[in-house]
Amino acid sequence: MPDKAPSATAPLIVIDLQTGMFDGRFDPPIHDADTIAERTRRLIDWARHSGRKVAFVRHDGPEGDPLAPGASGWPVWPLLGQAADEPTFGKSVGNAFSNPELARWVTGQGAKDVVLLGAQTDFCVAATVKGALAEGLGVTVVSDAHSTLDSDKEKAPDIIARHNEVFEGQGARMTTTAELTSKG
Repeated sequence: MPDKAPSATAPLIVIDLQTGMFDGRFDPPIHDADTIAERTRRLIDWARHSGRKVAFVRHDGPEGDPLAPGASGWPVWPLLGQAADEPTFGKSVGNAFSNPELARWVTGQGAKDVVLLGAQTDFCVAATVKGALAEGLGVTVVSDAHSTLDSDKEKAPDIIARHNEVFEGQGARMTTTAELTSKG
């Protein structure tokens, strides 16, 4: 089993935890939204206190979409407490590394690995895990800090559990919020 601890330089990347994932205005909130927000805040605090950088990824949906630039669902969820010096990288497809600025920012930190969490498990989180691995980065996925919505065929908890197995099978290190934040 791979070591569950990311390197000391691994930045925390918060994927698509935007207002539209929490406010319920256009779609239901992601599964366990309040807990995901609390765990994300805890992980952000851990990253800051351990000297790691934090970046946010924001999905730029098409015009008319709740996540379209300028739409009410588009901003990073304010209750996560993004600091002014923590960058936001936009993207219009699932893989956050489709924005080359994110890869440059990660390597600019001297990092060879990343810590990922966010939404939606089966779309942008899954695509970003693959994208980070394709960039040659080590990946740590916080297994209890990503979420999604129910699909027509599967409930969100089952989607999350299934993807955690897939992520591990792809070579990602899996950890929980408690495991990660207890390591300082």
